Amino acid sequence: MKAGFISLGCAKNLVDTEVMLGLLQKNGIELTPEPGEADILVVNTCAFIESAKEESITTILNMAEYKKSGRCRSLIIAGCLGQRYGQKLLDELPEADAIIGTGAWQRIMEAVSETQKGNRVILAGPSEIIYDARTPRIMTTPSYTAYVKIAEGCDHRCAFCAIPMIRGRYRSRPIEDIRTEVERLAAGGVKEINLVAQDTTNYGRDLYGTPSLARLLKELCQVEGVRFLRFLYAYPRFFTDELIDTIAAEPKICKYIDLPLQHAHDAVLRGMRRADDRAGIEILLDKIRARIPQAVIRSTFIVGFPGETDSQYQTLRRFIEKQRFERVGIFTYSREEGTPAAEMGGQLSEAVIEERYHDLMSVQSKISEEINRSLEGRVMEVLVEGRGEERENIAYGRSWREAPEVDGQIYIEGDTESQPGDIIRVRILQGFAYDIVGERVSDSMVESG
Repeated sequence: MKAGFISLGCAKNLVDTEVMLGLLQKNGIELTPEPGEADILVVNTCAFIESAKEESITTILNMAEYKKSGRCRSLIIAGCLGQRYGQKLLDELPEADAIIGTGAWQRIMEAVSETQKGNRVILAGPSEIIYDARTPRIMTTPSYTAYVKIAEGCDHRCAFCAIPMIRGRYRSRPIEDIRTEVERLAAGGVKEINLVAQDTTNYGRDLYGTPSLARLLKELCQVEGVRFLRFLYAYPRFFTDELIDTIAAEPKICKYIDLPLQHAHDAVLRGMRRADDRAGIEILLDKIRARIPQAVIRSTFIVGFPGETDSQYQTLRRFIEKQRFERVGIFTYSREEGTPAAEMGGQLSEAVIEERYHDLMSVQSKISEEINRSLEGRVMEVLVEGRGEERENIAYGRSWREAPEVDGQIYIEGDTESQPGDIIRVRILQGFAYDIVGERVSDSMVESG
């Protein structure tokens, strides 16, 4: 039999997809990128916000067409959507044959077996497990980069977020197990490791009694072959002095701080049930910039939270103007059933939310362009990711300043030699709001792919 996968949502979901692919292959099932050739189709879904749920449903229905036009006999819904809605989802989507929740990915072969017999099943218990270094895994990222999930679940109870209901309590992997996986990845040619969790700065509190991300990073910096080590989704509450000092001291750690803040007005932060306040956030940002002067800080914010007044929005706007983050992601508030925020009064109109979204995006676009223009003339190492399809003399890639998938790219003009996975030196010629144009410095190969 052949299986095809569609993975939606975040990098954490992608890791779940990769371990399910590994389990399928281990059990003798061939993997195919062509849905029309697959006997089994699995859609690993996202249910974080309404638009993600809509994308998941649309993808499921599109894949269901292959039950008519292709070989598909088993259409399996995996991930967050199935975990959250279970039987309701199976009832309303007769095209689907099985549900696998976030806590049941290890039962993928059970779902395959049952659906091939003609049975419809739900496998979605409490989310209590997490993969380890022994779990089979098929990488879907390019050979030079990988995501490593260091923890699963979330103990925060933000008023707008359904993730704790879906992913369960926070649970960390042991440091030794994570190092074993990173060593194997590096031995296979992976140069860039991106650590992910719902909250990376909370890592280790459940195992070691104290936030232990700094300890983990120091351990992983010893792995031979790793050139870039980045961690994402770092919350302010446990961003310790030790962590800041570790980032500053270790050359392998990207000076890239992904710090979701969500808002800058204390009343809105309290309504969101965030553990931070404006003063504490500003102290942390000042501390990071003082100790890591070259730090690139990325944050995310929500506009349109219930009760957000124009004055409170303007506070957020001024905060972003003042802080001049290198990267900012703006989300429009999504009213998620089952969350405290969904029941709050003061729900804002879609028109107001959209207006604030576009206004903030405009503010940040100008800031990002000014920062990227200030890089002109600098030379930096770039990890090449591909070559232009229309122009053979252009390659593109990322420096340590850009995380995969979420940030812009560096386009390298006049480069006829570089291949994906190469690390080269590039002089920045022009900076734009999202992307950068540069040129390869002669004889600048740092490391070939």
